[in-house]
Amino acid sequence: MSQNTFVKTFTKEETEAVDKLKALLPDVLKTAFQSEEPYVLWGVALDKESQDERLNVLLVKFLRARDLNVDTSAKMLTDTLVWRKEFKTDNILDESFDDTIFGKVGYMYQTDKEGRPVCYNFYGDLDQDKVFGDINIFIRWRVQLMEQGVKLVDLVQVDSMVQVHDYKGASMFGRTANAKAATKEIIKIMQDNYPEYLATKYFVNVPWWGSKIFKLIRPLLPEATFKKFVVCSNDELLETLTQSIEQVNLPEVYQPPKAKAVESVQVVEEKSVEPKKDTDVNPKEVKQNEELNNNEESENKEEQEEISPAPVTEEFIEVIEEIEESKPEVVEVQKDKTVAPEDEIIEITAVEDEEVKGSKKAEKKPANDVAATGAEQQ
Repeated sequence: MSQNTFVKTFTKEETEAVDKLKALLPDVLKTAFQSEEPYVLWGVALDKESQDERLNVLLVKFLRARDLNVDTSAKMLTDTLVWRKEFKTDNILDESFDDTIFGKVGYMYQTDKEGRPVCYNFYGDLDQDKVFGDINIFIRWRVQLMEQGVKLVDLVQVDSMVQVHDYKGASMFGRTANAKAATKEIIKIMQDNYPEYLATKYFVNVPWWGSKIFKLIRPLLPEATFKKFVVCSNDELLETLTQSIEQVNLPEVYQPPKAKAVESVQVVEEKSVEPKKDTDVNPKEVKQNEELNNNEESENKEEQEEISPAPVTEEFIEVIEEIEESKPEVVEVQKDKTVAPEDEIIEITAVEDEEVKGSKKAEKKPANDVAATGAEQQ
């Protein structure tokens, strides 16, 4: 009896298809490597004699991406192995990339409530000349990021990843030729070689134009793919993400603003100016004047205490910052702004994860009112 959580959920058809694909592994390996020696893919040996149930979970990904067609699934697996050999993907985790350039473009950070690794991708405020200056370097960096995530998918407790795509600051115009070319290539790599690795994709800080484009392409999206998409506006961002990701596990960029320490304002008392002594003044009058001055000072002090402002507390600052955060952003469409994932949004119809290629045509339904946008890779 199966002990693997995911294998237990296989349908009868999936179980049979997995057995057939497993039997074809020697042919797959021979075609890809001219050798039938087992190859280790994502920590799992592609061995037809293996009793490791993780192999079943891995193979069913390729099968689901091809609608359980064993022959086309075998070809997809073969092509993936050939690509990995030519791209030298097995060694890509050992490569180094400039963190000052790519560190803010995307990274893996913690997990969701189900233990699935989360990958964050940022599309706004990028220096395109640096990020996409060398297309090959960008592509290798992005594949490395994907491999980092896949490495965390053990196929025992978790079998997929979560993606968060942030469009804050993204513009509809101004994408360079290199940016478009790199995006197109990454989409192809991800859909051809990483099937069924997407659990949920969050689209956050989506601009107004993203919503318009999504409404146009929504009827074209297979229902299975659309169900994986979660779109949230700026004011719903934290609430939406924390439904599946613990707040403590969110990156700093999504944490609520912290109250800043405020230095207390010291009131500098003015020194009273002593009146010039007048030798001709009657001592009795001087005493009366002093009493009057004392009374006036006392009254002024009480009055000052009554109107002095309350101390600025951290709670007050939080309220101010909350008000500032809630102000609606004015969207300016300018040609000089960086990164416009327009192609990514439209190319979502090309399908990000391979499941769509093998899935049945979804019934056409009215466009959902949900404001959304598409994205690049898985």
